[in-house]
Amino acid sequence: MTGVLQHVGDDAPPRCVHCGKQAAGPCASCHRMICADCCTLTESSVKKWAICLECDRKKGRSLGHAWGSLILWLLLPLGILAVATALVGLLAHL
Repeated sequence: MTGVLQHVGDDAPPRCVHCGKQAAGPCASCHRMICADCCTLTESSVKKWAICLECDRKKGRSLGHAWGSLILWLLLPLGILAVATALVGLLAHL
């Protein structure tokens, strides 16, 4: 099966990408539609999230990796800007 939504008819509800049953909602990690049988709940979080079994096998039940990626994505441009500002300041004093 592919990672896209499966529709049986025009007004049919979205189907699970793993088994084809009616989907309960998206995976919190990969955002593909999954049913209740093809998901597991995350651990050590204030709010529980459902992730698909494939993401559970690949990344584990923690969304810590996703948060780490987000923080890195936010801090990397700031670090680049800080280095660029320091270089411009150094060049201005020469």
